[in-house]
Amino acid sequence: MTNSPQPMNKIKTAVITGQHAFDVPGFHALFRSIPDIDFYLQDLENFAADAGKVRNQYDALVFYNFHQETPGAHGGRIRQALEQLGETQQGILVLHHAILAFPQWSLWSDICGIGDRRFGYDPGQTVHTEIVNASHPITQGLTAWEMVDETYTMENAGEGSEILLTTEDPKSMQTLAWTRQYKNARVFCYQSGHDNRVFSDSQFRAVISRGIQWLAGRI
Repeated sequence: MTNSPQPMNKIKTAVITGQHAFDVPGFHALFRSIPDIDFYLQDLENFAADAGKVRNQYDALVFYNFHQETPGAHGGRIRQALEQLGETQQGILVLHHAILAFPQWSLWSDICGIGDRRFGYDPGQTVHTEIVNASHPITQGLTAWEMVDETYTMENAGEGSEILLTTEDPKSMQTLAWTRQYKNARVFCYQSGHDNRVFSDSQFRAVISRGIQWLAGRI
C-alpha cells in the first residue's frame, strides 16, 4: 500500500489596501478564483500593526494601496513594516495604483524599479497586451489579449527589471508587467487592475494567479 501524495499548503497571501476606493465584491472574486491561495484582505494600517503576529508568515504580499505621504522618518509602524520588506523571501506584488504609492519615497521606487513615478492616467482604455517573454512562468502559454482598463503614462520600468508584458497604446506606459529582485524578495509589478472589467478577465486572473505562485516559489 502506498501513501497518496499530500497536497501543498495554500499560499498564505496578504492583500494590502488603503487610500483608494475599489470594487470590493469584484476584488474579492478575483482572489477567490485562485484555488492555490488563502488570502487575507487588510488595510496597510492593520498590516503594519500586525495584531495577530502573523506578518512574517505570509508567503506573498499583494500591495493595492495608494498612500501618497512618505511614512514619517521617526519610527511609526507603517514605515518600520515597509522597511522590513526584502529581509525575507516573502514575494511582493505591486498592483495597479500601488505602483504610484509613496511617490517621494526612494524605497518604493527601488521596489518598483522606476525612479520617477510622476504619472498621468486615462480610464476606460481598450488595452492590447502583448507577451514579450513567453518563457517566464508567469506568462508561459498566454497569448495577446485586450481588456478595458485605466492606464498610466509614466516612466517605464528599466534597468534591473525583466519585462513580461507590454502595450503600444499611446495613452499608456509601454511596460505593463515586469519582475525584479528587491534584496531577498522576488517582486512582480503589474500596471493593470482598475475595476471589475479587469478583475473578471480570465487572462488577467491567470497572470495574477501565476504571479503569486511565482512570488511564493511554487512555479
